[in-house]
Amino acid sequence: MKPNGSREPIVRVRALSHSFGFEPNRKQVLHDNNLDLLPGEIVIMTGPSGSGKTTLLTLIGALRSVQEGSIVAFGRELAEMKPNELVDIRRGIGFIFQGHNLFDSLSARENVNMAIELIVQDRPERDLRSAEMLSKVGLGGRLDYKPQALSGGQKQRVAIARALVNRPKLILADEPTAALDKEAGRDVVTILQALAEDEDAAVLIITHDPRILDVADRIINLVDGRIVSDIAVEQTVKIVAFLQKCPIFAQQPIATLAEFAALMEHETFRPGEIIIRQGEVGDRFYIVESGTVEVLSTKDGHPPEKATLGPGDFFGEVALLTGEPRNATVTAQEPVQVFILAKAHFDRALRTSKTLEERLREALYHRR
Repeated sequence: MKPNGSREPIVRVRALSHSFGFEPNRKQVLHDNNLDLLPGEIVIMTGPSGSGKTTLLTLIGALRSVQEGSIVAFGRELAEMKPNELVDIRRGIGFIFQGHNLFDSLSARENVNMAIELIVQDRPERDLRSAEMLSKVGLGGRLDYKPQALSGGQKQRVAIARALVNRPKLILADEPTAALDKEAGRDVVTILQALAEDEDAAVLIITHDPRILDVADRIINLVDGRIVSDIAVEQTVKIVAFLQKCPIFAQQPIATLAEFAALMEHETFRPGEIIIRQGEVGDRFYIVESGTVEVLSTKDGHPPEKATLGPGDFFGEVALLTGEPRNATVTAQEPVQVFILAKAHFDRALRTSKTLEERLREALYHRR
């Protein structure tokens, strides 16, 4: 992804909620969500089935009406737009859905042509553009094949070519690689990467396919209609590396550590600022990302104990595990950035793995 600096998002979602049905059976499926999609960025959205991912995607794509909250796309508020204006917005979006939605009576090239008829009037030019895009997705030899003569994966590639042929600035994809083998799936995400980089397009992909997670700039996790994490992939990699150095986390699978990383917040402290204070209730676990902190512990009748912690070091776990007050005061010695795991998430981690709790208790035993 190119550096985004202060550029405006292509899509900005604020306080977005959505419900289906009518009272008394009305069901809320999205709850107060905020999200930005930036130029040149690939965002992958994950989450359990039924968590609201497709509903969120179709709202962003102007395929559903905004009920509560705000979606600004291409600088325009969707909630304030008339139906014909929403059609104009949709023309600037490339949609890739699990269903191919191809016309059975048309060839692959003619299906792709349908996406550009209103933009390119010249038939030979349309044919040329469609053929080029179909070739990029590996169907250069099947331009004149109709859907019934294509496999499920080939139909999906036609749908992808149709979505990308206009080189849209926003691409919304729902499981675009689900019907593709490893090589074809990689070809598709490579094209999406190139479009994001070359055209400054924003790409939002719903997927359960772990083979394509490496293309993401950010990974969003949607659970029960709420975005519970929105984290940069580079940051996730950094947190996982730090967690692997912590004795209490070292033996956990990478996937588990990535889940913990997605739950961690990021915070900066100024020189001299107290991060935690001895005697207070402990409600957060910390990992130092950059800078150094001083740890000062005082006990009646004993001289103060001091220690200095730096990048990759952690603190605050004793109070979380034991329920006892903080046993030390931690102060930033210089500008310090830390990753923070809240108590609720920390407790969930312990419940997830008995081994993790045993390792933590062992580490505490040796530190006391």
